[in-house]
Amino acid sequence: MKLLCVIPSYWPAFQYGGPIASNHNLNKALVKKGIDVTVYTTNVGLGERVPINKEVDVDGVKVTYFGFMKFFEFMGTTGWQFSLPMTRALRKNIKNFDLVCVISVWNYPVTVASHYSRKYKKPYIISPRGLLYPYTTGKKSWKKLPYYYLVAKRDLKGAAAIHYTTDDEAEKCHLFLGLKNQAIVIPNGIDLSKFNDLPPKETFKERYPYLKDKKVILFLSRINWKKGLDILAKAFGMLAKERDDVHLLIVGNDEGGYSEKVKGWVKEYGMNYVDCGLKGNPAEVVKGTLHRGGRLGIKEGIKDVHVTFTGMLTGQDKLKAYVGSDLFVLPSYSENFGMAAVEAMACGVPVVISNKVGIYKEIQENKAGIVVDTNAESLYKGIKSVLDNENLARELSTNGKKLVENYYDIDKVADRMMEVYEGTLKRWNV
Repeated sequence: MKLLCVIPSYWPAFQYGGPIASNHNLNKALVKKGIDVTVYTTNVGLGERVPINKEVDVDGVKVTYFGFMKFFEFMGTTGWQFSLPMTRALRKNIKNFDLVCVISVWNYPVTVASHYSRKYKKPYIISPRGLLYPYTTGKKSWKKLPYYYLVAKRDLKGAAAIHYTTDDEAEKCHLFLGLKNQAIVIPNGIDLSKFNDLPPKETFKERYPYLKDKKVILFLSRINWKKGLDILAKAFGMLAKERDDVHLLIVGNDEGGYSEKVKGWVKEYGMNYVDCGLKGNPAEVVKGTLHRGGRLGIKEGIKDVHVTFTGMLTGQDKLKAYVGSDLFVLPSYSENFGMAAVEAMACGVPVVISNKVGIYKEIQENKAGIVVDTNAESLYKGIKSVLDNENLARELSTNGKKLVENYYDIDKVADRMMEVYEGTLKRWNV
């Protein structure tokens, strides 16, 4: 089978969220199982760090990063990604593929891939990755609704199937939009081999020694409005008033300067924070970058710090953050899946997530974490229940690992996707 995957941004431009990593995980697993996978994407977030308009090998996956025009930035953080080179390649080559998988919704790569799939009668599957949730669609509706009715609606209705990553996403999006084509639910997956040999728990605190005797609460995701960081700041402020052995670790890349709002909330609730910069460099900590409306120099030390912003951590540094934490939190207002929560469970870290995170039903049913409402009081109680009960924390850790092994193993996910691809081709060719 020859599979074409069209996605607006791709590995290693992982600063744009979980779908990039999860899609690359899937493509690598499919290649190992004998599927011929080609990816058409753009160089957004990568610039000249990748060859432009040339096919390259990325972990066995054939990837072409096409250049695009940047004067559509009003469409969003990555623009509309209008690409003439991608258009030419699709027009010329799409006939050579058996099936097309289109990732995302609100951009040119999706539109042009869907158009040529229909023109040359190639079956295509669209995977919106949370972008069709009613809550998300309601944001900036002044430009999304016209785009939906003029462009995206036709693309969605023409798809052989719509791939959702959770039951929650399928229930809320498919019915919300009145789509009649097939709805497929297959989760994102992770490569469990990367979690077999985890670093020692103390390694992370060696890098951040002021965390030595602290209970570390980890938030790891993009720093933007969807993630519920206003709720988290307030809930943690309530907790920090009761006990002095807790510390909030905020790991992730800032989107649109949103971290400044988060820092404002931290100060509003009477807490200090350390900002380690974009590279998560703790060397900046010992220079005295402790903030509470002002600066405290190195002589005052950093013993009273409550929150640390590390910037983005990747690879082993990210694993060290997971393992070195006592609890993972994701209080999002809208989250189609929750890759970071899955990774945390794979590391044996208890998780507390909101009931707006797509995998909350699976976590509830398997007693693999605590699910809370999207308000500070509920989040505070959820965090406190885990920190105050070691038996509960151990139970959540054990059940979380089992859930990941049984449901989110990328090899199992790839097998299920292959069944969908084969079934789609059979129906298409009848």
